[in-house]
Amino acid sequence: MLEIDVKKRLRDFDLQVKLRIAEGEILMLVGDNGCGKTTLLNLIAGLQSPDFGRIALGGRTLFDSELKENMIPEERNIGYVFQSYALFPHMSVYDNVAFGLRARGLSRREIELLVKEHLDEAGLWDIRKAKAIDISGGQKQRVALARALIIEPDLLLLDEPLSALDVRCQAAMRRDLREKIHACQVPSIIVTHDLRDVACIGDRACLLESGKIALTGGPDEAMSWGAQMPFGREENGERIELKEKNREMN
Repeated sequence: MLEIDVKKRLRDFDLQVKLRIAEGEILMLVGDNGCGKTTLLNLIAGLQSPDFGRIALGGRTLFDSELKENMIPEERNIGYVFQSYALFPHMSVYDNVAFGLRARGLSRREIELLVKEHLDEAGLWDIRKAKAIDISGGQKQRVALARALIIEPDLLLLDEPLSALDVRCQAAMRRDLREKIHACQVPSIIVTHDLRDVACIGDRACLLESGKIALTGGPDEAMSWGAQMPFGREENGERIELKEKNREMN
């Protein structure tokens, strides 16, 4: 289980979140740009530090302001898929996926077996020698997910994992993403702007507004949030409100 109770002062507001996420649960985190979603992921991953509070994962304390504990990111064993995917552009697909294993000191043979297994599962083995800069958006997404999963993480964080893909590719990836994440049986948080992601992938959803959780509920309940959601996203240069997305889906 992931337990979060943190506060951090941001430029325009305080990020103040208290959450529990069960083993195997996928939490969808939605909200307007700048409301604190990515910052919350970074606090959990150890890339930023809360001002106050506590973060615990599976009985391990990752951060505790009172005890002055702050585990370094490398020791937290968290798989993080960044919005930009953060692949090494001039490294091969194989080397991108193997990167985290090499940092852990595994033998070359162990790395080869694990990387082949994950690339086969992702349908990427045939392009293992291609540089990350030369592959498609959908392939980059699968490489980033394989890199996050191969370390056998205790927690998965995904920041807008489908936003860089075209609509057709997004639809194809949603079921695949849910199956792969659920197979890990670890707590997971996915940041998204798209109610279709919430409906197809998540077990529970939270709406973050100015750093605080305004609404929480299951995917079906989240579909009724449309009229209450003040945020949307840009598509082809036009702002599309989520309440309009909700009407389209129904």
